Amino acid sequence: MTNVSKRSEDINESITLKLNAKAVALAKEGQKVYNLTAGQLPYRPPKELVEAIRGELDFLKSFQYSPVAGDGELLEKLIDYVETSRSISFEDYDHRFAATVGNGGKHVLANIFAALVNPGDEVIVFAPYWISYPQMIKLNGGVIKVVEASIYNAFEPDLEKLKELLSDKTKAIILNSPNNPSGVFYNEKWMKSFAEIIKPFENTYVISDEIYYELNYYDPRPTYFYQYDRELLSRTIIVDGISKSLASTGLRLGYCIAHEDIISAIKKIQGHTASGSCSLIQRALLRYNLNQIDEYLSPVKKHLRENSLILREVLRENQLEKCWYQVTSAFYFLMDFSSAPIIEKFKKSEDDQTDYSVQICEQLLEEKGVAMVPSGDFGLPNCARMSLVLPKDDFRDAIIALSEFLTRE
Repeated sequence: MTNVSKRSEDINESITLKLNAKAVALAKEGQKVYNLTAGQLPYRPPKELVEAIRGELDFLKSFQYSPVAGDGELLEKLIDYVETSRSISFEDYDHRFAATVGNGGKHVLANIFAALVNPGDEVIVFAPYWISYPQMIKLNGGVIKVVEASIYNAFEPDLEKLKELLSDKTKAIILNSPNNPSGVFYNEKWMKSFAEIIKPFENTYVISDEIYYELNYYDPRPTYFYQYDRELLSRTIIVDGISKSLASTGLRLGYCIAHEDIISAIKKIQGHTASGSCSLIQRALLRYNLNQIDEYLSPVKKHLRENSLILREVLRENQLEKCWYQVTSAFYFLMDFSSAPIIEKFKKSEDDQTDYSVQICEQLLEEKGVAMVPSGDFGLPNCARMSLVLPKDDFRDAIIALSEFLTRE
């Protein structure tokens, strides 16, 4: 008899893997499948980064252990990049900021939760949220508090609800803007209000997951609460990485910048779990000019913007305007089934609040060959995430097929 830990049994397995396996099986059977589940860009990384990796293959240090926190020169480079790109400064504080790298943003986030959260600590999460946040909080014994958003406010979290949930028990707030799965970033007005609300809670940290920062394809660029009140920077943990902005999910390099005491705690945890991140990738990133990211992403953003316009056009042509909101960043859109006629085929009564997103996505895949990610993993009912990265013609065909399915009565 297998005797695994209760902790592992409390973690939910994602339905995404099941649907992906089904999509692959259908494609092998010869059915046309439009896979809108992708969590990565289908492009080659910048040629300069690839050349940098090749260039490091001749050096012995690329194959040896790196320091647990990461190469010191690279850490300074990452701090400089965040200061420049966010128009902030980590100088002139009465304490030091530091950085650490990990094996992707997910690893960095897992370290942060392990370093911050004690059993019983409350962590506020904004829904829709990335699927791993609640699982990481549960792994560390934290208590999850959810602030929901909806399509009616373009998936911006309700700040009045945040006020209700904030207390002396709140150890951290996880903020993900631009957001996965909604593809929106929280605007300047929202960020300023957020800063005012959290300022009195001096023992509450903000984990600012900015992994999609560079992937905004409409002006203006995302801004953050700490840009409006620099005192908040001292209890902010900024998370970023190269997985999304450099189309390099497989290279596994993420990083965070925070108060040096937080980084020290993270280093201790990482030293006994994963040690230092891949030396080859760190050394290659030292060769790469991070200021070239915008240039590399220019055609990517053009493609995402064009697909977002196709999405709006096809939804409007099929009287699905209520399902539309202005998507601006990352490469996702969260389809709200509750605003489409198809939901009536699943509801058992007028006031039925059941989440049918899994059943709808399964039927959509079977009948139309369109694969999407149901929203149960994202904390909102009767929605599904789609990726905007397919080639334009395929994407248009996918949205037409989806619209035909959603408008059935």
